[in-house]
Amino acid sequence: MYKSFAITFLFLFLFSASIHGQTGPPKIKPDPQTAKAEAVIERAIAKVGGQAYLGVTNSVGEGNLSVLKDGQIGSYMTFIDVIVFPDRERTDFEERGSKTVQVNTADTGWMYEEHIEKFGDQTESQIEGFKRSMRSHYDYLLRGSWKADAELSYAGRRQASLGKRNDVVKLEFEDGFWVEYEFADDGTPMKTVYSTMNVERQEISEENRYGRFLDYSGILAPSVTDHFTNDVHVFRATYNSLKFNQRIPEGIFTKPDSVKPLKKKLKL
Repeated sequence: MYKSFAITFLFLFLFSASIHGQTGPPKIKPDPQTAKAEAVIERAIAKVGGQAYLGVTNSVGEGNLSVLKDGQIGSYMTFIDVIVFPDRERTDFEERGSKTVQVNTADTGWMYEEHIEKFGDQTESQIEGFKRSMRSHYDYLLRGSWKADAELSYAGRRQASLGKRNDVVKLEFEDGFWVEYEFADDGTPMKTVYSTMNVERQEISEENRYGRFLDYSGILAPSVTDHFTNDVHVFRATYNSLKFNQRIPEGIFTKPDSVKPLKKKLKL
């Protein structure tokens, strides 16, 4: 009965349109706020390298990570970070000769922590943390990885510094997670803002702030990323080198049978 009614309604609609000189349903005007968000994204892509940026399939970065406490460096380590878009990452940390290896591939992950002699699969919470970190980087927005499970909107202009404001683009995901991405007027990625919940189910504000952009063979990328939790500076990642479209051995993402190869420096 319902199907028959729907077909009849569609026939009457098309017949009415035809006698008024229309050949199909009326065109729906695009949401002006969505159009603004898309314009911000296009400007940002052009700023960071255009087609050269969009053509990147992987990145290899080396640098230093400073974990801060009360404004002072609490711990300091080196890292090698390998990302294969859209959802694979391996990061090798070393602090005072002790290695930590974290590997994620989509919904799975494993980890080696030499200082506590722990080696095994990541917890569900750790895997969710990886997904949040990927979503909260501006790469996720600009490369379009969100299009299957998030809604795009333009959140307006936000104060950045004296006399300057940033454009804010927002993604809201089906699972309730959201991220706001801030861009300067020339398209430079400046900041991402999102929230998490602590064990007491209290909302926590998280920010990634990008700085000291360098040109890597036509691709503009930040060499410094600062992370803030509830406006408190908690770590700084400084890149000493960054390379794109490298030859990445598939085996570096595979969990080995023993920890022996993980104690050595990662070689690509």
